[in-house]
Amino acid sequence: MILAAKIFTGAVALLHFYFLILEMFLWDKPKGLKVFGNTLEKAKMTKAMASNQGLYNGFLGAGLAYGLYTDGNTGLEFIIFFLLCMIIAGCYGAISVSRKIFFIQAAPALIALFLTFNFREDLTGHIQYLFNQ
Repeated sequence: MILAAKIFTGAVALLHFYFLILEMFLWDKPKGLKVFGNTLEKAKMTKAMASNQGLYNGFLGAGLAYGLYTDGNTGLEFIIFFLLCMIIAGCYGAISVSRKIFFIQAAPALIALFLTFNFREDLTGHIQYLFNQ
């Protein structure tokens, strides 16, 4: 995987760790209230849900980080899987909550996935490898 794909994938992982911090620790603080457009009352009522959501975002970021750390096909498979999870979650959020979730969550993952596939030297062989397992 070329350096640009790794850098963008790393940035997407960091973005999801930022989501973890916002949702788990800053949900009912001024920064979290501003980012999510919540009132303090609503934030207090939904804090447990947001913490759970933040934890899931952390797992997504950790999956990408592991994929970047692990070389070869295993690392690439982790990256592809977790980017696809982020894209699906971002699309669902865009449909069910707000369109801007697509641009914040799904679009960066789509770009990282495009870069991963576009600059993968042995992509054809890898795709064949994935489907022949």
